[in-house]
Amino acid sequence: MNPFFSNKKLIGLLLSVIAIVSLIVISINMRSSFITQGINDVTSIVGRVIAYPANSLRNFVEAIDDISNTYTENQQLKQKIATIYELETTLNDLKKDNEKMKEALALQDTLNEKELINATVIARNPDSWLDLITINKGSNQGIEANMSVMSDNGLVGKVLDVNATSARVALLSNSDTSLIRVASMIQSESEPVYGTITGYDLKTNQLIMSQIKASVDIKIGDKVVTSGLGGVSPSSLYIGTVQEVTMDRYGLYKEVKITPAADTNDIRYVTVVKRTSEGGE
Repeated sequence: MNPFFSNKKLIGLLLSVIAIVSLIVISINMRSSFITQGINDVTSIVGRVIAYPANSLRNFVEAIDDISNTYTENQQLKQKIATIYELETTLNDLKKDNEKMKEALALQDTLNEKELINATVIARNPDSWLDLITINKGSNQGIEANMSVMSDNGLVGKVLDVNATSARVALLSNSDTSLIRVASMIQSESEPVYGTITGYDLKTNQLIMSQIKASVDIKIGDKVVTSGLGGVSPSSLYIGTVQEVTMDRYGLYKEVKITPAADTNDIRYVTVVKRTSEGGE
């Protein structure tokens, strides 16, 4: 046999073996890559399936925690706001008390020739028809029934009854006219005009002065004071100003509506004027 021919067969066989081995290796690699990709895909899907509820649960827990924190912060803010409102209310009350105390001091300056007793309002009758207040001074401090009571630089009523440490005051805004009759005088430019406070108009918050001579001249804005007649109230206690002048329903006397100098809706401090020998009603 020709040696050259034998070598060619050997070389061809060797090349065939190399080709077959290469194909096997490539096939194995391709199969391994496909299997690996499949495993990776399955693992990824399983991971996502497991991770989704876990992430959802984590997000839910975080949302609940945020809501809880928001609620706590909201409650804290509400408490702070409530505290601010309370402070504002207290401040407003203190301002009003300060104003009322200044008015009481100013009132004392105008009544420096009279004997005065300062008192604080401690209760008020809730029935507006029977408008009464209770003050923290009584007979132990020299308070007596029918003494005149001032506030806001004006007459507000008179003492109704007294015990040792407190007294009740009938206000001029009382609907019971028998409790609020006060002998009064209009300081007219021409001459003093006398009459009696006999009522209170709840609709207009004005005092009614009656029993005034029809012939007298009265002007809007004239001042009204106590007359000092009758043995009860001192004279010259300021009541208010004339707001309206009409004839009574019989056409015999004039009737005057008076804007009170004092606000009977907000009375905190009062000054009781003790009677002297001059008297009055």
